[in-house]
Amino acid sequence: MRLGLNLGYQAAWTTPADHLAMAQEADRLGYAVVWSAEAYGSDSVSMLAWIAGQTQQIDLGAAVMQIPARTPAMTAMTAATIDTLSGGRFRLGLGVSGPQVSEGWHGVRFAKPLSRTREYVEIVKMAIARQPVSYQGEHHTLPLPDGPGKALRLGFHPPRDAVPIYLAAVGPKNLELAGEIADGWLAIFFAPDAAGEYLQHIERGRAKHGLGLTGFDVAPSVPVVLGDNVAWCADVIRPYAALYVGGMGSREQNFYNQLAVRMGYADEAARVQDLYLSGKKAEAAEAVPQDFIERTSILGNKIQVKERIKQYAAAGVGTLSISPYVGDLKSGIDTLRIVAEAYEESGVAE
Repeated sequence: MRLGLNLGYQAAWTTPADHLAMAQEADRLGYAVVWSAEAYGSDSVSMLAWIAGQTQQIDLGAAVMQIPARTPAMTAMTAATIDTLSGGRFRLGLGVSGPQVSEGWHGVRFAKPLSRTREYVEIVKMAIARQPVSYQGEHHTLPLPDGPGKALRLGFHPPRDAVPIYLAAVGPKNLELAGEIADGWLAIFFAPDAAGEYLQHIERGRAKHGLGLTGFDVAPSVPVVLGDNVAWCADVIRPYAALYVGGMGSREQNFYNQLAVRMGYADEAARVQDLYLSGKKAEAAEAVPQDFIERTSILGNKIQVKERIKQYAAAGVGTLSISPYVGDLKSGIDTLRIVAEAYEESGVAE
């Protein structure tokens, strides 16, 4: 198992300079990858290109590039370009986002996310491999049949004819799709004790090609808060958990709420959602079960961090990508270093 760093996206309390400093420290410490996110603010591509030119060895991962935001050909061009700029260090994470962002921000209908994802990935792979892009699908037709378009191929030679593709997946069917068409899975709210439930769906997808889990990268993004009081550490994460379980989506369609239900928190998830959608965000945060936070986060002192790292490794995680929940750059750097020390002491890298 390797370590990764998830920077998320720019928010009111972050700066690009701080994110660059975190990425550079992770690079120095031997972290395998730094991920950048996007929703409806800062984009992942610009941040990764900027970081690529100011780091040496660390991989650069999009977690994610939103499928409704770009044509598959544009995503292939971008992936090939960043892979070239970085000397072959790019990892392409893709996700359909959610209905509110897809339809409200990008103006793209959210219907049929699985088939849209399948077609999108097929075209991206074709383009990066410098094959003439000709495709007839339900959602994509290239070239258009009634105009002057022709099947074009990527206009330069990137360092690789394929980049690792990860899918952000939550539900069982999307997990199966990830196993079938991707090289890795970007997970959220990953509980090591529930790994078997998640991985059975990925294994089903891999089996379609006669493959097992070997070579497939399970890459959860895991909140980390260091401290001697686990309850206090959990409180730092509560607003984030409440946002996703309670407010990320509608009452009818919230994938993270559904995940919490499958994890055994049906009543609690309903209460968090009711409070959050009623505007009672602080109460919603308080209603997130302590057990849910502890199962899906890394909390406590270095000894506790080391034990949790062992649990993630035993659960089949290939890249443990930490999300430090900190208030300033120094605390973020300290978190990176302490987690790196705990990782080395855990023995999971051997």
